[in-house]
Amino acid sequence: MQVLRPMTEPEFADWLAAVIPSYAADKVALDRWSKEEAIARAEKEYAQLLPNGLMTDNNFFFALLDASGEAVGSLWFVEAERIGYRVAYLFDLVIKPSHRRRGHAMRALQALEAEAARRGLAGVALQVFGHNLAGRALYSKLGFSPTNIQMYKPLAVGASTANSANDAND
Repeated sequence: MQVLRPMTEPEFADWLAAVIPSYAADKVALDRWSKEEAIARAEKEYAQLLPNGLMTDNNFFFALLDASGEAVGSLWFVEAERIGYRVAYLFDLVIKPSHRRRGHAMRALQALEAEAARRGLAGVALQVFGHNLAGRALYSKLGFSPTNIQMYKPLAVGASTANSANDAND
């Protein structure tokens, strides 16, 4: 049964239209970006990451299929150098909300491992937002281990001081 198939141009356009606001919302939730600037910053990052869209070198986009062949999600990885090895670096894995909790993400990751091995890559790497507990649990279950952990605690004093400093610079 085919799990991953290359994404089509219309699927890529739909994916990009959904992923940019989702990424922006994550950055706002993490206190990394302001709500006002988030969409513009996300659009800029994606334009830099994918200058040729679906055809950007070393970037691979797939539709994730269920047993009937219906697209129930998407997966994006990049062939990249990480920790001294060529790896499949997973940038995005999304399961449509109505299809979650059915094992699709696990199947997608297992298919990604097979694709990476087929390409002669040394492994699969990824970054997961700290608040994504379900993703972290899944990755751990599949044998991923942390390579570093960044932590942050916002301080009310620091936020008001930073805002005051930004106001003074306007």
